[in-house]
Amino acid sequence: MARFVNEQNYAHETPQRVGVLLTNLGTPASPTPGDVRRYLAEFLSDPRVVEVPRLVWLAILHGVVLRTRPKKSAEAYEKVWGIDGSPLLHIGLKQRDALAPLLREKLGVDCDVELAMRYGEPSIESVMDKMRQNNVRRLLVLPLYPQYSATTTAATVDEVTRVLRRWRWLPEIRTVNQYHDEHGYVRALAASVNRYREQHGAGDKLLFSFHGIPKRNLLSGDPYHCQCHKTARLCADLLGLNDDQWALSFQSRLGKAEWLRPYTDQVLEQWGSEGVGKVDVLCPGFSADCLETLEEVALGYAELFEEKGGTALRYIPALNDASDHIDFLADLAVRNLGGWIEMPASGDLNHTRERALALGAER
Repeated sequence: MARFVNEQNYAHETPQRVGVLLTNLGTPASPTPGDVRRYLAEFLSDPRVVEVPRLVWLAILHGVVLRTRPKKSAEAYEKVWGIDGSPLLHIGLKQRDALAPLLREKLGVDCDVELAMRYGEPSIESVMDKMRQNNVRRLLVLPLYPQYSATTTAATVDEVTRVLRRWRWLPEIRTVNQYHDEHGYVRALAASVNRYREQHGAGDKLLFSFHGIPKRNLLSGDPYHCQCHKTARLCADLLGLNDDQWALSFQSRLGKAEWLRPYTDQVLEQWGSEGVGKVDVLCPGFSADCLETLEEVALGYAELFEEKGGTALRYIPALNDASDHIDFLADLAVRNLGGWIEMPASGDLNHTRERALALGAER
């Protein structure tokens, strides 16, 4: 028999609320091998993330990957861990805190704006439970992934619906699947490049580096590859770049299977050997700086590029909590909240309570 979460504290005069749930991938609790191992075990055991026959992959994961990778990954996390902890979580909380008052200003009402991580803490389940207890009856799920992939957005929706399977009283729910070609997002990307180049000068080339996924995902119908290309093209157009001034690549591949090409490291190796001097790298698929941008790109790829003959790789920070990025996210949320803001007035709620009590309700 199913066990559902009971609404034991519900009262008929409680105002109903609208909530916006921001989500991102996740982070270990600390840059130690033990915490990294726990994080990777949750992340890499998700069948959305690794589409390999289940029993085969679990044997590899627990027999090989989780025995070797946590120590190396912990060392990488240690390089980017700040006094505020995980950069992804710290920046995500700043995004949340900046978005909440802006939504209040644009909507004229308070919304519950929360941040959750698909893997690690704060978990989607714990944050959704907090919103449930605050009587959020209309929930907008906004994964901070500009480009849709089953490995990211769909994995988030999987977890949201898993949590909802235990709820007795389901909220109305909407999901933002992607925003890869939204003008406000692309404009914020272009503005970040211009701001960086105004301060540091322009590099010889601009590289758009996106997180990779296996090629078989593309062949199975995942739109991520096409959406990455559209984002880069639209941004290059706004910047007024010629075709020979920019390129697109994919980073962070894992394992021996073929992933989306071209690979970022190979592009940089080629450019370095060809005598390209300064390369600016932008990672449009990351809404907040994290291990893959701060350690893999800004440190690792910079070293690789210089070893191959390049002068300097300059990483352009993610949009993070930049005002134009937050303003875009607020506009995106407002559009997707359309028709949801009007809630029963307090007087109506009092009448509702009186009628419920007359019918035998306890509260």
